[in-house]
Amino acid sequence: MNQNEKWLEWAVALQSLAQAGLHYGKDPFDVERYKQIRTIAAEMISYQTEIPLEKVKNLFCNETGYQTPKLDSRAAIFQDEKILLVKERNGTWALPGGWVDVGLSVKENIIKEVKEEAGLDVTAGMVIAVQDREKHNLPVYAYKVCKIFILCTVTGGRFQPNLETLESRYFSLDSLPALAQEKSNAEQIEMCFDAYHARNWQTLLD
Repeated sequence: MNQNEKWLEWAVALQSLAQAGLHYGKDPFDVERYKQIRTIAAEMISYQTEIPLEKVKNLFCNETGYQTPKLDSRAAIFQDEKILLVKERNGTWALPGGWVDVGLSVKENIIKEVKEEAGLDVTAGMVIAVQDREKHNLPVYAYKVCKIFILCTVTGGRFQPNLETLESRYFSLDSLPALAQEKSNAEQIEMCFDAYHARNWQTLLD
C-alpha cells in the first residue's frame, strides 16, 4: 500500500476496532462511542472515494462480531492447454468464482459458482494458492479478502445464459483478453498454469 492509500488503512483499522467494540462492549456509553468511530470510518471512505455515505455503510459497516476477512474462491479449469474464463457484464474476463456463501464450504461454493457462471459440473481438487487480495489485486478494497484458487476438473455441463456472465471461453496464457483485475489478473492466471503443469505443486500461502 503506498502513502496515498494510508488513509484507507487507517479507516479499515478504525472500522475493525469499532466492530469488535460493538460486539464485546457492555457499557452503553462505550457502545455509543464505538458507533461514532464506525461512522467516522465510513465517512472517511465516502469522502475519499465520493461514494455516497449510505452505500459505504451498507458495504463497510453491515457485519457484526469480530471482523475477519471475506473469502473469495476462484476456479482454474483447463482444456487443451487453455484456461477457462468467464465474461463479466462489463466486458472484462475472470476466473469463475465469487464470495463463499454462508452455509457452504469452500469446496461446495466453488462447485456452485462454476455451475452458475460457466454452466459446468466440476470436481474441486488441489488448492493452488491462498492469497491476501490486497497484495495482488487492484483496486484496494475497504475490507480484507482472502482469495482461494482451486484446480477443478470438468465432468459435464455447458454454458447457460445467466445473470452474472455473458459467455465462457478457454484462453491460452499468451492470448488473454481484457481481465477483471480486481478479481483475477495475469499474474494469478499464470500461477494457475504453473500449478496445472507441476508434478508436485505446493500450495502457495501469503
